[in-house]
Amino acid sequence: MRQILFAGMFGLFFSLVGTPVLIRFLARQGYGQYIRDDGPKAHHSKKGTPTMGGIAFILATLLAYALTKVATGSKPTASGLLVLFLFAGMGLVGFLDDYIKIVKRRSLGLRAKAKMAGQLIVGIVFAVGVLRFHDIHGWTPASTRLSFVQDFGWSLGPVLFAIWAIFMILAMSNGVNLTDGLDGLATGASVMVFGAYVFIGIWEYGQSCANVLTAGANCYEVRDPLDLAVVAAALMGACFGFLWWNTSPAKIFMGDTGSLALGGVLAGLAICSHTEMLLAILGGLFVIITLSVVIQVGSFRMTGKRVFKMAPLQHHFELKGWSEVLIVVRFWIIQGLCVAVGLGLFYAGWVTR
Repeated sequence: MRQILFAGMFGLFFSLVGTPVLIRFLARQGYGQYIRDDGPKAHHSKKGTPTMGGIAFILATLLAYALTKVATGSKPTASGLLVLFLFAGMGLVGFLDDYIKIVKRRSLGLRAKAKMAGQLIVGIVFAVGVLRFHDIHGWTPASTRLSFVQDFGWSLGPVLFAIWAIFMILAMSNGVNLTDGLDGLATGASVMVFGAYVFIGIWEYGQSCANVLTAGANCYEVRDPLDLAVVAAALMGACFGFLWWNTSPAKIFMGDTGSLALGGVLAGLAICSHTEMLLAILGGLFVIITLSVVIQVGSFRMTGKRVFKMAPLQHHFELKGWSEVLIVVRFWIIQGLCVAVGLGLFYAGWVTR
């Protein structure tokens, strides 16, 4: 368990110390946030705030994982490295999007086809990789079967699994991207989900079918559960450190660099821990906010009327007069409840099997 403590502490330290360095660098370069005219008017005061802050917690997480392995003398695992690849790869796509927005002064960033192509390439490489790298038990980082708190049903086969994995990655990355509209909202919500995956990884490790001394009928066939907990702890620590600077009034924004990376790594943790459908509950706030956009667009196209004053949902409450801090805290409460329900279902699934 030392690995988890080291990963969390290293991630927190590097992000807490590295983020202000990044803020000063971005400010000197003039890489400030562009504010769209069709957004809430209160956001115009944020114009020029340094963005692309996701660079800070991406590097902090990667450094934390590497130093944890050195400090504890443990080896990286296929599951851990593939999830971190997905994290960094999606972050790179987001960085290119942010760079074009800020440096090229094109408000919409990467063109939709180019952005989708980048996400697909990273997602396909990840989906192919998690079905390879068998361990001594013959387990791969992911299973071709669907999962909730454990695998169930029939095998999808490699092609359908790849489509399912890519859907999850795109859905979560865009979900976090939509949530990242208020200071600290997406960062704080992500911290809670990463905390849940620390617990899930530890629990699956303790109840692993690989442990012949303690394995029971309800054990878990997960390839590297402890290392997934290490990755989640590094992510949690790095996001905590970033939140210090990202909370209201934010000194830096994560940008698409951060939001795409966070969404991608959440999907990766769910796939490799065999809790794919459970992620919809653990990350309930991201799902709710995404649905608000789907409802808004669908209603307008079918009836010509809008359900909300503005979508995503957080901006609806801004236009109703709620303060930014009030919205963020209440949405964090909702996310905390989602995590509590998700972990309760995870534990109940183990007890009742």
